[in-house]
Amino acid sequence: MDQRNLTLLTDLYELTMMQGYFKNKDKNETVIFDMFYRNNPGDGGYAICAGLEQVIDYIKNLHFTAADIDYLASLGIFGQDFLDYLREFRFTGDIWAIPEGTLVFPREPLIKIIAPIMQAQLVEAAILNIINHQSLIATKAARVCYAARGDGIMEFGLRRAQGPDAGTYGARAAMIGGCIGTSNVLAGQLFDVPVKGTHAHSWIMSFPDEYTAFKEYANMYPSACILLVDTYDTLKSGVPNAIRVFTEMREAGIPLTFYGIRLDSGDLAYLSKKARKMLDAAGFTDAVISASNDLDEFLIDSLKAQGAAITSWGVGTHMITSRNCPSFGGVYKLAAIQDKNGEFIPKIKLSENTEKVTNPGNKKIYRIYDKESGKIKADLICLVDEIFHEDEPMLLFDPLEPWKKTRLAAGTYTLRELMVPVFQNGVCCYESPKVMDIRAYCQKELDTLWEETKRLVNPHQIYVDLSKKLYDIKIELLDRMSQA
Repeated sequence: MDQRNLTLLTDLYELTMMQGYFKNKDKNETVIFDMFYRNNPGDGGYAICAGLEQVIDYIKNLHFTAADIDYLASLGIFGQDFLDYLREFRFTGDIWAIPEGTLVFPREPLIKIIAPIMQAQLVEAAILNIINHQSLIATKAARVCYAARGDGIMEFGLRRAQGPDAGTYGARAAMIGGCIGTSNVLAGQLFDVPVKGTHAHSWIMSFPDEYTAFKEYANMYPSACILLVDTYDTLKSGVPNAIRVFTEMREAGIPLTFYGIRLDSGDLAYLSKKARKMLDAAGFTDAVISASNDLDEFLIDSLKAQGAAITSWGVGTHMITSRNCPSFGGVYKLAAIQDKNGEFIPKIKLSENTEKVTNPGNKKIYRIYDKESGKIKADLICLVDEIFHEDEPMLLFDPLEPWKKTRLAAGTYTLRELMVPVFQNGVCCYESPKVMDIRAYCQKELDTLWEETKRLVNPHQIYVDLSKKLYDIKIELLDRMSQA
């Protein structure tokens, strides 16, 4: 939240490997690591990249304090020469990344680290921790917002998040994914995002009766008067008392600028439709009906299908924890090592699981759009020295099933490089946009998806292809290693 020194936010084996590099290798040997993920969360059709701003703060503050060195010395596993080296440790490498709010797909690098091997190794755990969490929540929020079909989603998850950081950075990520506000006041202060909320059942219960509680709340907050109506009996007590207070406000000439009711229990479809009829009959046709109560994208989608008269949703537990898919699954893999001539030698990780075989080399990503519709056709991972032109035909093929091919005619598609420089020679060269600007950008990104890719169940998958040059290098490495 504040710019803290998170240097020891790492797994011990990063430090033990660093000491091994220090004693056995050239500590300035430059390598490339890629951070990517293998499967879309929640069996969805996409993910949303988030967390880069915190990664930038982490890298800027990366250094070992005297207390850090003392602690590491106390473990009894690090030599004094290595500890002395850590005293002057700083990040001096390059970082390329996909900007926050961008749609991303499996196997393409979200972050690329080009740095001396000891530096690149150390930052693995923290980068994964930050990007995995925030990308997960941003993606979940986007799915929830999609299910709401244009209704506002408020993030209400602080009390159910796994700790203060998860609650606060999770709120930030949820805003990027499309929420209109958060209940988390600290997130509002830190990230300049709207804070929203009503009142709890305890407010109602602390007064002699429900009407008095509503009346006092309305007196204090006439311009944002959303009354929680299910403390006692929603239809027999809560809604009638809310209507009584709204009527008194109208008769007193108090403008009803933003007002309505909130449902937090019971059959939300049935209760909302009944409440809507009662409010409309009393002349409050523009009163908001908000709902909460363990909502997620699937329940909201179901309520919309049932014709629920809800136009505002408060979503907490299931979104802030991404309850049905609690892990993003991002990984961090070595892709290349620079030789003495300055050339990057591709490296590959083998596995019996095809999806775990990595893509080697120094890479970049092109996003390919259908020129007429503006929708995403595919992403293409290629080597950094490869250049493609929109006025030339392009042949795409599935790297896992290469006989599946698509030919794009010249002039029918547009290209965009996804990764941007974030650090160069250890100096930050990127300024993170404000969260609400990232949110607006993310909404435009989501508009580039086909509807079939947005659907919650069995979505169409966007292809992530390899260039022919990169594919050939990968096959060559696989053949070479299989013969070893």
